[in-house]
Amino acid sequence: LRLTMPPHGELVNGYTAGPKGATLELVGSFHRAAPTAKTTIEAGGAPLVIKLVQGTQGNGVVLAETQNAAASVIDAFRGLDAQFLAQEFIEESRGVDIRCIVLDGEVVAAMLRRAGEGEFRANLHRGGRAEVTMITEQERAIACRAAEILGLKFAGVDILRANRGPVVLEVNSSPGLEGIETVTGLDIAGMVIGHLEQTILGAEVAQSPNID
Repeated sequence: LRLTMPPHGELVNGYTAGPKGATLELVGSFHRAAPTAKTTIEAGGAPLVIKLVQGTQGNGVVLAETQNAAASVIDAFRGLDAQFLAQEFIEESRGVDIRCIVLDGEVVAAMLRRAGEGEFRANLHRGGRAEVTMITEQERAIACRAAEILGLKFAGVDILRANRGPVVLEVNSSPGLEGIETVTGLDIAGMVIGHLEQTILGAEVAQSPNID
């Protein structure tokens, strides 16, 4: 697997599930100064989703539906010397994704997000709506594997349901919790604190000298 991580922000490559549900293949690619034609070809051609690496909450994300539009956006980002990602657009999942919260190798919460009217981004900050959803074992395994690859004990993994199987859209190392806690009724922040307390106290106990 090839991963390119910026100093801050989100996962800059997309992956799709393999036959066993936890093997991930590259379906998007990160570029900074690569030629425009190479960028669009490697990402599968238009339509493309082009996003700034440093963008959050759906900001800096553009859907380019033609090669000319993609080339224009890519050239504009390159002109700004911006780090960006070109990803295949999954038409059958337009405006819908699944956010999984992974904590210490387990999915502790999941929600389905739907984009607002006329929008392809499902981010809640862009007017999207959220609802509780059941995820498959394959989706669960993929979310955990994506976090594991990046060495993250805590992460928000966004998955698209493509015709060929679940596709990892991105992995966020600092996911917002307000939306998913409201939808699921779960105290995820409390889970994180509990995990940290257990980890820290466990380490302190292990390091303490035995006194008879």
